[in-house]
Amino acid sequence: MRVIATAGHVDHGKSTLVRALTGIEPDRWAEEHRRGLTIDLGYAWTTLPSGEQVAFVDVPGHERFIGNMLAGLGPVPAVLLVVAADEGWRAQTTEHLAAVDALGLTHGLVVVTRSDLADPAPAMSDAVERVGHSSLAGCPAVAVSARAGTGLDELRESLDALVAGLPTPVVEGRTRLWVDRSFTIRGAGTVVTGTLGEGTIRTGDELVVHDASGRERHVTVRGLQSLEQPHDAVAAVARVAVNLRGIAAEEVRRGDLLLTRGAWPTTTRLDVRLAEDVQTRLPLHVMVHVGTTAVEARLRPLGGTAVRLALPGPLPLTAGDRLILRDPGSRRIDGAVVVDADPPPLTRRGAAAVRAAVVARQHAGPSLEQEVGRRGAMTVDAALALGATVPDGDRPASTVARRGRWLVTDETWEQWADRLREALEHKAARDPLDPTLTLEAARAAADVPDRSLLPDLTAYAGLEVRDGRVGAPGHREALPEKVDAALRTLEARLADQPFAAPDQRELQAYGLGAREVAAAVRAGRLLRLGADVVLLPATPARAMRVLASLPQPFTTSEARMALESTRRTVIPLLEHLDGRGWTRRLDGSHREVRR
Repeated sequence: MRVIATAGHVDHGKSTLVRALTGIEPDRWAEEHRRGLTIDLGYAWTTLPSGEQVAFVDVPGHERFIGNMLAGLGPVPAVLLVVAADEGWRAQTTEHLAAVDALGLTHGLVVVTRSDLADPAPAMSDAVERVGHSSLAGCPAVAVSARAGTGLDELRESLDALVAGLPTPVVEGRTRLWVDRSFTIRGAGTVVTGTLGEGTIRTGDELVVHDASGRERHVTVRGLQSLEQPHDAVAAVARVAVNLRGIAAEEVRRGDLLLTRGAWPTTTRLDVRLAEDVQTRLPLHVMVHVGTTAVEARLRPLGGTAVRLALPGPLPLTAGDRLILRDPGSRRIDGAVVVDADPPPLTRRGAAAVRAAVVARQHAGPSLEQEVGRRGAMTVDAALALGATVPDGDRPASTVARRGRWLVTDETWEQWADRLREALEHKAARDPLDPTLTLEAARAAADVPDRSLLPDLTAYAGLEVRDGRVGAPGHREALPEKVDAALRTLEARLADQPFAAPDQRELQAYGLGAREVAAAVRAGRLLRLGADVVLLPATPARAMRVLASLPQPFTTSEARMALESTRRTVIPLLEHLDGRGWTRRLDGSHREVRR
């Protein structure tokens, strides 16, 4: 299905034209029939000669219902701009074309109606010239008479050509539907309607209804209809009616959204780029129209065409979304495109001007390099939530690398590595006995967002991770000369008496305090058993040769005597051998060597 909106001055025959094309009355309300004009959004549909189905959103033409008109135009990809042959271009036609231009709609038709009442050529020539200065420049023009039926076949052929040139909709991934109606059907419950712009809705889907205040309520899709026919699934772009379980009709209103649960980040702050530098004419408070919603926002000029908008509540918007900024006082309409839906705070003097320059050159869409580049690093899920495409592979963009679940720019990766090297240099200078950092200290020093990034980062930085600590290669052997000399003296003594562990007093006499002993243990020069027993690393193997020569099983006392040691040393030594699986404890007093 394709969806097209009408636009044009009141009483120029938009509804009559839609009725002639579809056979459906788009004006639904009694007040509309009584007054002979469209007040709210109307809907109708037909099948074109090619077999393509097209739905029409008939928007109000009266100036008092400009908000309803913008709600109808917002979600659609194409427009019919209607001008009456007997009246020609009018002020409201100009305002509608300004809205079309502000939304950046490039697909459309100029339709000159009531060609039976006047020569359509002058109105068509004038309309084509005016449209030539808008986003619809170059679109075809057709003259018709809905009452006489002339020109309708040519219009249908032009509609076929129009829909054939529309961009392919995004039907996979997350769903976003701007609600334009909510009502109750007896026996079914709450039904909402809207133009599904992206994604696919399926029966049984669990979605959320998001309102202008930011509140989200979980709902389940009970049923779907499109063009009054039931469906198990409806893909974008389409007019769709969604029967919801879990919410009352009065709890949903025009401007609310139906979203894939957990897939859309929300924002209250936007950096947008205007179509032209009109900041001096914009008020500090403007009405922002997007989709079918309209909210009053606070505007902060940044410079040039860049503007920051502060919204009253969070909305699920992404880079590339188009907005209309409307000044209710002057009725001026200006178009804007979201450049950044998660902009940085402006805290320093001159930050606005710097930001304006960035906004001016940024891509007006969800660019992976742009999103990751501004942050330095972000998760894959966060990038997808902002609408960026993340291709498979280790390098999804020229300056961005995928590292596990993270995306990191090359510049940021290099900065992290430099910070980590510098932190280790400072640590070594400050504490030569322990020139290493714990994993958490290394993460914090480099300002890395996730500890899982450290293994790759340390390898890139030429460092190593051992026993849960980060250090320079060979740092274990690099003990201060004084400590090294003391250790050599102790090692010589333990070589002669391997099972006579030195006590605290003897270690102090060698000049080995608690920190020096800890450094020696980390360096692999000593083996710590329990809280206060240190031996040479080869001592357990020497003990096994002695214990294997004893009658099996043996007691702790027999082991102590064979090793010529004390219970203080033998008990933690035997527990160490048990832990390594070299000996096995049989009961409270007997062990045996495993063979």
